[in-house]
Amino acid sequence: MSLPPGFLDELRTRLSLTDVVGRKVMWDARKSNAGKGDMWAPCPFHTEKSASFHVDDKQGFYYCFGCHAKGDAITFVRETENVSFMEAIEILAREAGMPMPERDPRAQQQSDKRSELAEVNEAANRFFRLQLQQSGGAEARAYLDKRGMLPETRDRFEIGFAPNGNALLRALKDQGISAELAIEAGVVAKPDDGREPYDFFRDRIVFPIRDGRGRLISFGGRAMDPNARAKYLNGPERLLFDKGAALYNNGPARAACGKGQTLVVSEGYMDVIALSEAGFEATVAPLGTAITERQLHLMWRMSPEPVIALDGDTAGLRAAYRVIDLAMPLLQAGQSLRFAILPEGQDPDDLIKTKGAGAMQEVLDAAVPMVTLLWRRETEGKVFDSPERRATLDKALRDAIRPITDASIKGHYGEILKEMRFQLFRPQRSGNGGARGGGGNGAGNGAPRRAWVLGPGGQGRYQIASVPTAGLKASMIVSGDDNNADLMREAVVLAVLISNPGLALQFLPQLEGLQTRTEEHGALLHAILTHAEETDAAALRQNVIAMIGQETLDRLMSHPHVQIAPPVRRPDADTAQMCLTEELTKLKARRGYRAELDEGVEALLAADDEKLTWRLRQAAEARNRATKAEAEDRTEFDVADNGLALSRSEREAFHALLSKINPQK
Repeated sequence: MSLPPGFLDELRTRLSLTDVVGRKVMWDARKSNAGKGDMWAPCPFHTEKSASFHVDDKQGFYYCFGCHAKGDAITFVRETENVSFMEAIEILAREAGMPMPERDPRAQQQSDKRSELAEVNEAANRFFRLQLQQSGGAEARAYLDKRGMLPETRDRFEIGFAPNGNALLRALKDQGISAELAIEAGVVAKPDDGREPYDFFRDRIVFPIRDGRGRLISFGGRAMDPNARAKYLNGPERLLFDKGAALYNNGPARAACGKGQTLVVSEGYMDVIALSEAGFEATVAPLGTAITERQLHLMWRMSPEPVIALDGDTAGLRAAYRVIDLAMPLLQAGQSLRFAILPEGQDPDDLIKTKGAGAMQEVLDAAVPMVTLLWRRETEGKVFDSPERRATLDKALRDAIRPITDASIKGHYGEILKEMRFQLFRPQRSGNGGARGGGGNGAGNGAPRRAWVLGPGGQGRYQIASVPTAGLKASMIVSGDDNNADLMREAVVLAVLISNPGLALQFLPQLEGLQTRTEEHGALLHAILTHAEETDAAALRQNVIAMIGQETLDRLMSHPHVQIAPPVRRPDADTAQMCLTEELTKLKARRGYRAELDEGVEALLAADDEKLTWRLRQAAEARNRATKAEAEDRTEFDVADNGLALSRSEREAFHALLSKINPQK
């Protein structure tokens, strides 16, 4: 059975070799880098313990350095499932959700035709490049010189020139290529009214378009005439060329991504060339159309998180918003987009020429995730001064993320948008006077005096100005003792984990959800979780030092509360487990209480609801139970009403004796 042209290319685009191979192997977590598609495992084709089997997900190939097995996804399925070539295609097609094509006796004939058309395009390319060097291309060369394109750059990107008239048609006929074949290739056009064929590209600078395999599939042309109807013109869609399934500079960009560069998606040919010459070689561009779903899959095959670089004008933002809606249903873990918005009025070529490659790198480094641009789209330039408008925003955000099929990703989007909404609508606090209407309360018992003031512009949005009293200033919340307590607990948790390797896996859910108070603690936690499977204390310590540095670890271990912690002084699995359980529980309860307190205060500004006080009371009780109950259960003494320590066993014996005494006797 012959497959139709492009079927295997589409199949490879939709599949991830890592997913295909992952059903048969166990990846080596130390050597593998999932973000870069660089995966290692023991070879499934021969018995071994070391991870010598390498999968390059971006290139779509595997290779074993032990037995030298190599191939792509189709080869892997054939070898591991012991099936024929077509059976392997059917297995992979089912996995990719692609229906197998019906038997087509002309498929081989079409495949041969595609090769023939590619040869026609190569002949046209040689003609265009020659024309650029001759006298007829002087104006085109002057334009390229003005744009700063060096001769070696023109050679690298095979830039050519299409003169006026039908010079290409005549040149192809001289080489024995018929007009009909040139029309099928897309370099010659035939009018519908029956007139003679003519050159498709005339008086244009020509850019060859190659697919990922390096095959020349079409051309793009930039008009020399400023009054031309189309400034840029791509070749017509033919058997060999599908605009929505191709990217300019696909092959070189894929190779650069394989070397660790981030994929950058720009808007046009000149942007790609300028970025590539400035060192950003992993750059592609769509071909005169908005980004399509098939192009997104091509990008994700090269890089898990491409950066869409768009002009900062209205048109550029509209294009970014369209990409967001297109990408939402396709999002997966490790497969997303970021957006770099250039200064308004500048494209990458302009920015690089005026400010250099460093300025472009800064723009790329500042690229924002999709959720940030989604929030900007739904809120920018809008006013939310009524419940109805706020409800409209809520609905718009829900509708925007509804197409996400991955439940985990959708949940994270919801959490982030909820936090952004909270920050937008939270009442603003003002520290100055100028209260409109006053009235304090509780000034004598340490509560803040509140004054209501009119919001900016007199728009009816009120802000609360809190004036702390002496009692409040002396409280633990204001003095920062709670924060210090949390820092101490975090330090103990981190030190116990480092001193008792292997325990991190037992507490993985709690640790992944732990929001550290400082960046340094966050870096330590990340290093510990990265090497959570390490069971040797010395090796774990060295791995942590390699990630965060010796000084950071020394500061942690020199903390007084860390030094006196029993599981740190004398590492012991049982003691360490008890310590981690207690400290993580206390941290969770204390922070849950503060979160309820903050949310309750915000809600109190809008309504008087008894549910709020009930929630705060429940949170406070949970915090107190976590902080005190366990310690009281384990101590040998109770504290009497007069403050004296009383032996628990003696007190229980005393109460038992009293219960036997009958006062009536």
